Amino acid sequence: MKAPLQIGVTGGIGAGKSVVCRIFQAFGIPIYEADERAKWLTENDPILKADIVRVLGAQAYDALGRYNRAWVASQVFADPTLLAGLNGVIHPRVMSDTDAWVNEHADKPYVVKEAAIMNAAGQNNSLHKVIVVQAPLALRIERIKQRDPHRSEAEIINIINRQISDAERLKLADYVIDNDETQLLLPQVVALHNDFLRQETI
Repeated sequence: MKAPLQIGVTGGIGAGKSVVCRIFQAFGIPIYEADERAKWLTENDPILKADIVRVLGAQAYDALGRYNRAWVASQVFADPTLLAGLNGVIHPRVMSDTDAWVNEHADKPYVVKEAAIMNAAGQNNSLHKVIVVQAPLALRIERIKQRDPHRSEAEIINIINRQISDAERLKLADYVIDNDETQLLLPQVVALHNDFLRQETI
């Protein structure tokens, strides 16, 4: 059986990549949420848990075996070597998990992988195309305020500043979806869906 096309969807916080993915899902397209899946694996994959303890020590997990996310963040925040070590054990497990997931959906014309951080298609990944979802900064800030009322505007801006810039993200894009509330979102996604169906038959 021919492997499905693998489409990446990325965008800055508040751009609306999750909304775009929900539309693809409504068309029956499977969605792999890489960031959520990575969180699940850190809690549930015994091989990964052992690797994380090897890199960071036993404090990476609490007495109940739950990932001590706040402690880990405090350890790797100012230590690039430690962060690289952590990513070095998490990323291969996520990649093998992704490959298994793609194989489970080999009957689909294409699948979508959603992630906040993504390389260009074919750059250390199995993606065929990358979609970048974008929106104006002020609109993104308003959306995050509504979604996460516990966050201050300064905190939101700090999160945005820690992500790559819109200009850098656009360099990854094979396709761009504008989620700026001046253009309808659905027709943009439908056009891409039809395009991917055509590519699958070529």
